[in-house]
Amino acid sequence: METRRADQIAVQLEELIFDGTFVDGQRLDEVRLAEHFGVSRTPLREALQRLALSGMVEMIPRRGAFVQQPGPVQLMEMFEVMAELEAACGRLAAMRITDSALGDLRAANAKCLAAVEARDSDSYYAENERFHRIIYQQSGNGFLEQETSKLHKRLKPFRRKQLRFRGRMAQSMAEHEAIVAALEDGDAARAEDTLRKHVAVQGEKFHILMASLKRAAE
Repeated sequence: METRRADQIAVQLEELIFDGTFVDGQRLDEVRLAEHFGVSRTPLREALQRLALSGMVEMIPRRGAFVQQPGPVQLMEMFEVMAELEAACGRLAAMRITDSALGDLRAANAKCLAAVEARDSDSYYAENERFHRIIYQQSGNGFLEQETSKLHKRLKPFRRKQLRFRGRMAQSMAEHEAIVAALEDGDAARAEDTLRKHVAVQGEKFHILMASLKRAAE
């Protein structure tokens, strides 16, 4: 129960950082936040640890937790590496994925589609995360899966944020379908390319993301 509450608090804190309630460099007062959320400090600290994994919070011994937003260059670099890691997962998965895992991907996609129709970006992201983790695992490379999952955690709040842009969920859904088709065909080059394009945040998408973060900070 506390673990689930910690997840909920982490998401709420992300929103408070994105909307400018807490700004870059600000210290997060654990006592006040525990009172605000009506919880003990244990689930709150777990939530802060989750945000530390994504790089949105820096935990400094004996000083506390501080908001830390990556700058545009660092964020672009992180997405650039993420796109290449996922592309590698897709290429390997196209050669190694099982029929059972393909069925799991289709099931995740069906739930993604239901979330698109319901305009529920949070439900979409939950299934989207499942979709990607299946591909990481089906790469058959444990080290690659581990490293990709680590960066996935760091970029989680930003990937979830961009799903709220107009039309992005439907676009993401179409990209998922193309990814599954490439994996079903065993086409490694196509799976690699579709995943790279799916994850990369470039051009207009990146400008929209940065503009939304800038507005939140103002």
